[in-house]
Amino acid sequence: MQGSAPEDEKRVRRPALRRSATAVAAAVLLLPLSGAPSAEAGQPRTDALQQAFTDAAARFHVPRSVLLGVSYLESRWDGHGGAPSVSGGYGPMHLTDARTALTRTPEFSGGTEDARGDGARARKRVPAGPAQRAALPAELPARLRTLPTAARLTGIPVEKLRSDPAANVLGGAALLAAEQRKLGTAAGAGPARWYAAVARYGGQDSARSGKAFADEVFAVMRQGQARTTDAGQRVTLAAAPGLAPDPAQQKRLGAPATKASAAPADHRLECPWNVACESVPAPYEEFGDGDYGNHDKADRPADQRVRAIVIHDTEGSWETTLKLIKDPAYVSWNYTIRSSDGLIAQHVPTKDVAWHAGNWYINSHSVGIEHEGFLAAPDAWYTEAMYRASARLVKYLSRKYDVPLDRQHILGHDNVPATTTATIPGMHTDPGPYWDWAHYFTLLGKPFKATAGPRGGLVTIRPDYDENQPLYTGCTKAGDPCAPHGSTAVRLHSAPDEDAPLVKDVGLHPNGSDSTTGVNDTGARATTGQRFAVAGRSGDWTAIWYLGQKAWFHNPKDEPAAVHANGLIATPKADRQEIPVYGRAYPEKEAYPAGVPYQSVSPLPYKLAAGQMYAVGGRMRGDYFYSPTFDVSKHTVVRGKDVYYEIQLGHRVGYVRAADVEVRRSDA
Repeated sequence: MQGSAPEDEKRVRRPALRRSATAVAAAVLLLPLSGAPSAEAGQPRTDALQQAFTDAAARFHVPRSVLLGVSYLESRWDGHGGAPSVSGGYGPMHLTDARTALTRTPEFSGGTEDARGDGARARKRVPAGPAQRAALPAELPARLRTLPTAARLTGIPVEKLRSDPAANVLGGAALLAAEQRKLGTAAGAGPARWYAAVARYGGQDSARSGKAFADEVFAVMRQGQARTTDAGQRVTLAAAPGLAPDPAQQKRLGAPATKASAAPADHRLECPWNVACESVPAPYEEFGDGDYGNHDKADRPADQRVRAIVIHDTEGSWETTLKLIKDPAYVSWNYTIRSSDGLIAQHVPTKDVAWHAGNWYINSHSVGIEHEGFLAAPDAWYTEAMYRASARLVKYLSRKYDVPLDRQHILGHDNVPATTTATIPGMHTDPGPYWDWAHYFTLLGKPFKATAGPRGGLVTIRPDYDENQPLYTGCTKAGDPCAPHGSTAVRLHSAPDEDAPLVKDVGLHPNGSDSTTGVNDTGARATTGQRFAVAGRSGDWTAIWYLGQKAWFHNPKDEPAAVHANGLIATPKADRQEIPVYGRAYPEKEAYPAGVPYQSVSPLPYKLAAGQMYAVGGRMRGDYFYSPTFDVSKHTVVRGKDVYYEIQLGHRVGYVRAADVEVRRSDA
């Protein structure tokens, strides 16, 4: 345990923006939904929304398929209980009224943040007051104020446009028809001739994002979709495989969606061709007392392998997030994705190391992607445009760096391990239990399916997102229930009984107390796509190995919360009663050359006992990226001989030494 203070929390990400229920409450105003249409028998009609699209199409002479396609990309046809999206959009057509929907977040007190986490460098000031607020600009962009325009075009009161789905669809149709008139194209034309109007609807302050939006809408129309909405409405969009935009319409939109030439010479855009992408560079600058920020120059993958992509949410608005990334005294991430239309901004080249995950080993081997949103606001929904743009970006990065598309390598920030026992309580919890991992991986082309029979030895967590609605608390006020909402996570108990206490997380709750239902408490939570070794079964319950204990979740055959899987598992070697687990895979002391301080690898408080098994996510040799100064000539990568395995330890991943474990097939 000798050497300098460990750099384990190096570049720890903005504690002042920790997933705050108070901030979310101030940022999102929830509005009631008007009563659903009823059938003659008094039961809600399940075709009312489909009929609303038909009626709106007829009234404003917009092809119904165009209306359905636009709405699917904005909301997947959901109404979200009348609540606004992250960007202030309402209803199935995502009509925006940001002045009403969004308020300033509370003023944080400011303070200091050890952005490097090595204990040896100056602590960087965290700005207080307005710089920390999710403030709206004085003049709202057009994309944030479409609802008042829809009210003027239709004569429908703004309140009804916000709360009534049928009225909302009429408002969206009116906006599309108005854009078509501005373009000088006749209303009533076929879907192919609505391409430019769709682009203007989705990207009102960015031609590139509008084109990307229209491309996605036309892809949805070609493929077709059908689903039951959050209000129980069955909506269908018939497939049109041969549909293509009118070439003249495409030509009107000008340049392709991704415009690398707009980036500085040393920051060429790294984005797929079929998204809207712009450069907003993060500064690499030296300032007072030899300190610098807000990322490190590197040469990945030549010097270090990119092993993971980390999914974050911003806990703030797009405008505020872009202000923060430009501050050299702040921290950094590689990309941000806008909620309203899926526009991607790249900040740090992927060859360099951004300071985003709160774990320096993970930072060194990952790319970080922020998504405009709030984890504790279940109805401040992420748009389909955001999900799709993000999925396209992740697929591109996966190909570029050979990162497997699975939940062992596509991590949430809430899946990143702490590096020491002391840092466990401060680890971030985004994107949280409302991020739809199942839908996201379907868009990635890797849906979670059974890969084995009941004897496979592993399970992949896969509840039905809409039906799975565990109680969470603390979204708006500590202890108060969150609004019922679909969730990606299942709750874990100490016995096969709903009344049994939740399993303990001795790192998160060192006083020995049970885990809680708090929206930021990850201590008893297994999330969609994560694979765990089966530890037992009892009736409708399945047990998994989790943080060194058996953890039970309800998994009935008629409504399963997981699917069978197989793969590699790690278990303590036969001669070990228990083994340690770590939050990073650093080299042994002997690997460090003169002049590079040894970084101790202290075990986390979790012990893996003989007979326990954990799903393996990868094998790696220990390394450490030493970058103590702005001068890159003093940077080096220390490579060791110690071999580690990444395992699914609990809600977060962990690392075990190969010398401590036996690795074998789960179905052997």
